[in-house]
Amino acid sequence: MADMAMFLGALLIVYVVPGPDMILLLETGVLRGRGQALAVAVGLAIARAAHVTLAALGLAALFKTHPWAFDAARTVGGCYLVWLGVRLLRAGPVTVDPSGQDAPRGPGLGGALLSGVLTNVLNPKALLFCSVLLPQFVSPAHGPIGQQFAVLGVILVGLGLAFDVACALAGGAVGRWMSANPRAQKVQSLVFGTALIGFGLRLTFAQRPA
Repeated sequence: MADMAMFLGALLIVYVVPGPDMILLLETGVLRGRGQALAVAVGLAIARAAHVTLAALGLAALFKTHPWAFDAARTVGGCYLVWLGVRLLRAGPVTVDPSGQDAPRGPGLGGALLSGVLTNVLNPKALLFCSVLLPQFVSPAHGPIGQQFAVLGVILVGLGLAFDVACALAGGAVGRWMSANPRAQKVQSLVFGTALIGFGLRLTFAQRPA
C-alpha cells in the first residue's frame, strides 16, 4: 500500500508540472474547442501506453547502448514541438462555438489525436521516465512481473488520461470566453506558442541518458 501511494504521488507530481503535453491540451481547448482537446487527450493516452509497453520490453535500454537513437528521437520530437509553436504564433484569431464544439478551423479530430500521439511518443524522456519509474515498484515477490507492469501501466495511463481530460475541459471553457476577446486570444497564442518552442528547444538539446 505504501509503495502504491508513492507511485501515485510520483505520477501526480509529473502530471501537475507544466510540460508540452499540458500546453498542447490547453492550447487546443482554447483555440479549437473541447472536442479536439479531448481527442488530443486520447492521443496522449495512446502514446503513454506505447511507452509503458516499450519500457516493459526493455527497449529503453536502446537509448543507452545506442546514443544516436536518443539523439534522433529528441531532435525529431524537439523540431515537432517547435513547429507546433511557430504554427500557433502565425495562426490568426479563431472562434470557438459557444456550445463547446470544435472550431471550424483546425486539423479535425483525427489530426488532433495524432498531434497528441506525436507530442508524447516523440519525446524520448517519456520512455526513459517509464523505464526508470515502473521497475521501482515491481518485485518478483508480488507475482508475475508482466502482470505487475500491466497494472502499473493501466494506472499510469488512466491517471494521465483523467488529468488530461480535466485540462481539455478547462481549456474548452476558457476558449468559449476568449472567442469574444481577440486581444486575450492573441496573448494566449503568444504565451502557448512561445512555451511550445521553448520545450522543443529544451528537448532538442537535452543531454543523453547516463
